[in-house]
Amino acid sequence: MTTPRPVTSPRPLTERTALLPLPFQATHHLPIKWVAQVKSTLGEAVRALPAVILGLLLNILDGISYGMIIFPATGVFMDLGTMGVSMFFVSTLVSQIIYSAGASGFAGANGSMMIEVVPFFHIIATSIARNIGEEQPREIVATTLVAFAFSSVLTGFTFFVLGFFRLGSLVGFFPRHILVGCIGGVGVFLIITGFNVSTRLQDDEFSLSLDTLFFFLRAHNLALWVPALALAVFLRVVTSRWHHQLILPTYFLIIPVVFYLVVLSAGFDMNTLRRDGWLFAVARSEEKWYRFYTYFDFSKIKWGPLWATLPTQLALLFFNILHPPLNVPALAVSLDSDVDTNRELIAHGFSNLLAGIVGTVPNYLVYVNTLLFYRLGGTTRLSGFMLAGATLAVLLAGTGPIAYIPVMVVSALIFVLGIDLVKEALWDTRHRVSKPEYITIASIMVAMTVWDFVIGVLFGIIVSCLFFVVQNSQRRSIRVMHTGETTLSTVRRPSAHRGYLREVSRQTTVLHLQGFLFFGTITRVEETIRALVSEPAWVRAPIRFLLLDFTLVLGVDLSAAEAFVRVQRLLSGRKVVLVICGTGDGKVLKALTSVGLLDLPDVELFVTFNDAMEWTENVYLRAWFDSNGMETKPVALPGRQDSVRMDLQESLPHTPRRAQLRDAGWRNIAIGRSFSALAAAIEPYNTLEQAFSPYVTDRAILEQLAPYFERIAVPEGHVLWKQGDTADGLYVIGAGVLRATYRFAAHTPAIEESMVPGTLAGELSGLAGLARNATVVVERSAVLWRLGGDALCRLEAERPELARKFTALVLKAAKLDFDILLSALATRQ
Repeated sequence: MTTPRPVTSPRPLTERTALLPLPFQATHHLPIKWVAQVKSTLGEAVRALPAVILGLLLNILDGISYGMIIFPATGVFMDLGTMGVSMFFVSTLVSQIIYSAGASGFAGANGSMMIEVVPFFHIIATSIARNIGEEQPREIVATTLVAFAFSSVLTGFTFFVLGFFRLGSLVGFFPRHILVGCIGGVGVFLIITGFNVSTRLQDDEFSLSLDTLFFFLRAHNLALWVPALALAVFLRVVTSRWHHQLILPTYFLIIPVVFYLVVLSAGFDMNTLRRDGWLFAVARSEEKWYRFYTYFDFSKIKWGPLWATLPTQLALLFFNILHPPLNVPALAVSLDSDVDTNRELIAHGFSNLLAGIVGTVPNYLVYVNTLLFYRLGGTTRLSGFMLAGATLAVLLAGTGPIAYIPVMVVSALIFVLGIDLVKEALWDTRHRVSKPEYITIASIMVAMTVWDFVIGVLFGIIVSCLFFVVQNSQRRSIRVMHTGETTLSTVRRPSAHRGYLREVSRQTTVLHLQGFLFFGTITRVEETIRALVSEPAWVRAPIRFLLLDFTLVLGVDLSAAEAFVRVQRLLSGRKVVLVICGTGDGKVLKALTSVGLLDLPDVELFVTFNDAMEWTENVYLRAWFDSNGMETKPVALPGRQDSVRMDLQESLPHTPRRAQLRDAGWRNIAIGRSFSALAAAIEPYNTLEQAFSPYVTDRAILEQLAPYFERIAVPEGHVLWKQGDTADGLYVIGAGVLRATYRFAAHTPAIEESMVPGTLAGELSGLAGLARNATVVVERSAVLWRLGGDALCRLEAERPELARKFTALVLKAAKLDFDILLSALATRQ
């Protein structure tokens, strides 16, 4: 008897397939994913077809128009127009493959031969032919092709270096109007080329003469070039009103159709049309696209004539490297895309190096073509490869169809680009650039047309330099000029000292300089200083110090530095001290040191403007105290302690400067110190009297306040408090010097304020009981009189009226102190 098998459910599909060999497992799932991927790719390709067709049409139009004129239409180059077309398409194909392979950040980037370099190629080819001689045609062509390829290698290497070292932004420093002038010169060249192509005039036969004009005005020649020029002008009229991307290719597809309809309806003979210049007289209509490679014979290269083209190669390179750093950011803005310019430069480096290796001409990313390509759906790398494939198909088809293209189509295309470039250079810039820049643009175009492109570029650079010197010479190098009374230093001084300094600081003249000081701008600075010490100005307002602030000066050339030496000698004759500040430790200081200015007598150097003003004020104060001896104890002055000696007693009646110091001292300091000998011996009365004497009428108030203050002696370097600390009262400085440091923001320089005897410290935060707004350090050992928080509360409780009057005195003194501090903030460079 057979035991029945248990009934089991079938295994799941995934479990059954897991038992199969690995290849069978893969084939079970792969077709589904593969079909989905294929469908997605096909859909993407279909969506990109309109963009690919447009890109191919633009490449064909550009290739026929500008490839035909790569070689000059003269001498041994006469029959090389179709070879130029092949070189155009090879360069375009190389760039398109490189960009689409991921080198460019633009997925749908369109590459093409660099059209604007054609004039330079004509100069190179003509130079080589002239140096070798027309009797050696193979040598001429071989050397010319190597020169063209070398220009690609040179361009590619430069692009790669700029991108690799992230130097793309350097191109932005080059004057834009010189590039515009060069573009305008290319436009004039293309317009002239349009006339030459239309009338089959050789390049070496063209000249700016009446004979050439009469040649173009012949009836037959008029019939050849007038329709082409009219077609170009009409297209520009149409595109100025309607801005659709298909207008240009459609327009130039219609022209051959209309042309052949007329030919067929009239029964014209094709050979006759070709002989009369309506069609291209192509000798070998079946030539292969790789024909130009047959001319690469290194045994026939003439290296001497090749190296003779190096100046033109450098001018071509200069012109080449200006385009991508300008086109790439503009395209990124138009496409709302964030692209690294340096990456694009590296991509241009690869594409041009490869173009040079395969023996063709330079290329670049075309702004207009790429923009139109994106707008029609060419936004992927697949679309770029599709365009490369279509371009390859056109290249492989050969140049035979060129024999059937109407000449007016090519001429009209050349006229269109030429008119656009001239319009961009002359018309579009008329209200956007200054007159000197516009003159530079026009002069570059004239120089390129009358002589050649290398001379035009050099002429433009020279003219720009001249205009730059002239324009910068007209700029103000003196930002502002004033006397010292308008901007005192941030030192807190007794009011009597401040009153004295406000008067005598009129003898300090301050010049805040700016910009780059060179031979063109220093003249006005020197003239201004000479005017200050001229006899009429000296009689009216003699000066003691001339303070030059270099904080906003970017640099000083040799001529300007030597001018300051001349100025110092002039000032020394008037016994005026030259005070210099704000030079930093860079090239400005180096320039002044190189001519020995800082080693001359009566020249003082300071780091900041405030330090310089503080020093001049100390000199004025020390001159008064040394000459009168009215102080019973040495006067503490902050900052640098050395100073020039000013004897006020010697020849006093004969010196207006000394008389002014003497009179100001008597009016302010001497009267302020006329208190009793008893009071002078009592502290803290003496210190309180020195701090509040301008604001108090009843001296008894100070005597009543004295018991509430306590004496504190602090050593040099002691941190009295830090910014943000809780206030412990207010201080009146009896002796020594304190220095406060204010930090108002994280990324702004600190403001420093010195405080000398007879001034207040921490008064507002002490009265308000708020956090300290500065860090205070003892700069020189000090004796302080503190009114602590507890003492202030006791004063308010015991003598409320006295406390109110004291608060009023503190606010009046603080108001003047903070006016000085705010002035320093407002004038800080």
